Amino acid sequence: MEAILKSNKLLNICYEIRGPIPERARQMEEEGHRIIKLNIGNLANFGFDAPEEVVQDVIRNLANAAGYVDSKGLFQARKAIMHYTQQKNIADVTVDDIYIGNGASELIVMSMQGLLNTGDEVLVPMPDYPLWTAAVSLAGGTPRHYLCDEADGWLPSISDMRAKITPKTRAIVVINPNNPTGALYPDSVLLDIIALAREFGLIIYADEIYDKVLYDGVSHTSIASLADDVLFVTFNGLSKNYRACGYRSGWMIVSGEKHCAKDYIEGLNMLATMRLCANVPSQYAIQTALGGYQSIDDLVCEGGRLAKQRDLAYSMLSAMPGVSVVKPQAALYMFPKLDPEIYPVSDDQQLMLELLQDEKVLLVQGTGFNWPQHDHFRVVFLPNLDDLTDALNRVARFLTQWRKRHGTGEFAAK
Repeated sequence: MEAILKSNKLLNICYEIRGPIPERARQMEEEGHRIIKLNIGNLANFGFDAPEEVVQDVIRNLANAAGYVDSKGLFQARKAIMHYTQQKNIADVTVDDIYIGNGASELIVMSMQGLLNTGDEVLVPMPDYPLWTAAVSLAGGTPRHYLCDEADGWLPSISDMRAKITPKTRAIVVINPNNPTGALYPDSVLLDIIALAREFGLIIYADEIYDKVLYDGVSHTSIASLADDVLFVTFNGLSKNYRACGYRSGWMIVSGEKHCAKDYIEGLNMLATMRLCANVPSQYAIQTALGGYQSIDDLVCEGGRLAKQRDLAYSMLSAMPGVSVVKPQAALYMFPKLDPEIYPVSDDQQLMLELLQDEKVLLVQGTGFNWPQHDHFRVVFLPNLDDLTDALNRVARFLTQWRKRHGTGEFAAK
């Protein structure tokens, strides 16, 4: 029998967060090694539990969750999401404008499948959460990466965004709060993005899954709240704000200029119906989560566990020779830079593999987030303070040894 090959649509698809290096980490664990995993924002693995009232609502409603429900989701769950959009000042959202999915990830893929024809282009941030690039490509589109500028606190470069727009451009993806950088975008930047979308007739896709994971008293603005003459598709869910990644419960909201998008919305309805419905048990958690006590606030406030871990990671990374990092205002990550004069890295995937093998710490290289240079990596600061200190001490030790082996930094030949 001839070799069975994967689809050509997958040739340019990568998802390094769960790629070959994590696979090597799994093999090492089977060999008896303990791996410190700073590669994925899986909160439950670090002792962050979903709110008890949310868990209990799912348990109590299991008997009611055996059948299919409306393809867009349970009415009471969508009603709660509608009320949340009102709190976020997103105008004119009805229950029918809301789709519940098996996590926001499923809906991201669905939104691209419903929009794109072969060769259509979508502006995607660089660095990005790589699912967005993959979803565009799988739908037959072409991702065009616009720069998020590290020198400007990782804010999107509006001029670069404008330069990437062509007659084939259909949409702009905005990840705010941002993964992998932890940046939070001010209203002025969001308004500039809206102005571009308005000028060129583009859809704005807003990934806001971290909109409650905010530090230092900052606040988040939903970009869809700032205009009603542009079409917005906004994504959120339970995974991060409510520490319920495994529940796979996310939602997508269509708002703004909906009248010009009737055919697209019909396509979304068709795709929603084809998968019958999202998993039902976790939908019973949505109303309680959104309407209940927001325990995430206790984690991100001054002295809260996430805030303390962010501060520790920022301090330790900033102290490493040749490493710089923008302090994140939001989310669970930071995206440090290696000074190329001190770390002339030609293959950042190989660098992360060496770190794993030498120090048993698992990170994701910057190119895994569609960053073009081999000079960044992403750190997840979810471990408790002791484990995080241990992990970052190992990273520092590895980088020192790497400089010694390559004769760079203070180890360069005089």
